[in-house]
Amino acid sequence: MTNLSLEIQSATGKVLASHTDTNQVHLVYTQAYQPEDIIVLKCSKPNTYLMIQLEDSMGEAFIYMTGEEYPYSIPFAEKRSSYSPKSFTGEMHLLTVRLATKEEIQAHRNVAYNPYDQHTNNVCYPHASANVETRGEAVFAARNAINGNRANHSHGEWPYESWGINQRPDAAITIHFGRNVWIDQVVLTLRADFPHDNYWERVTLTYSDGSSEQVILVKTHQPQIISIQEKAVEWVTLSELIQSDDPSPFPALTQFEIYGREA
Repeated sequence: MTNLSLEIQSATGKVLASHTDTNQVHLVYTQAYQPEDIIVLKCSKPNTYLMIQLEDSMGEAFIYMTGEEYPYSIPFAEKRSSYSPKSFTGEMHLLTVRLATKEEIQAHRNVAYNPYDQHTNNVCYPHASANVETRGEAVFAARNAINGNRANHSHGEWPYESWGINQRPDAAITIHFGRNVWIDQVVLTLRADFPHDNYWERVTLTYSDGSSEQVILVKTHQPQIISIQEKAVEWVTLSELIQSDDPSPFPALTQFEIYGREA
């Protein structure tokens, strides 16, 4: 048996609501969230595969939890701009967590998907990190590239959030899995708010096994599928982003999907 717990905590650490159960847990919170409230997910066994839904207006996500506790900061003010206006609002909230089934664990899927990622996340994988995010704004954060939203015909607030590079020539984004996974395909969706946006003609994928490859991209709003030789990796980095000679200085990434299975 695995004990799972969900808590809502205030800024002072006061537990406002909680529920604990075995193998699955549900928490219904009947108050409006306040600034600096956090959701705390606890799991009695580290290195556990979970299906989590920390906000009922967002999808369920398959995650790998390497530790026993994940504090998730509820977004407020500017940080809300990369979420649906429906998310984390009102006075009725349903949160659910359960153990992933054997079939879910073994499935071929997007192993980079995690809409519940945050900057401080080091336990709830996958996790996206980058060496730059345009002006430090939430609408250009690395986490946006793994939230599952491919809408890319504009830029800025949800549903057009993206990873923005602030015109940095050395910009790089890494997807961390927290363990080795077998991967065989990468799908890149570039932001396509043309002519405001530029695009990358060539990028480099680097893998934790020491291998790398250059990839040619085209100017399109469509997802671009890159088949790769199957390999077991702990992380993948996208870097060496060579933009086209279009006049715009603003290329950006809408989604970074990586398909594979558990190693």
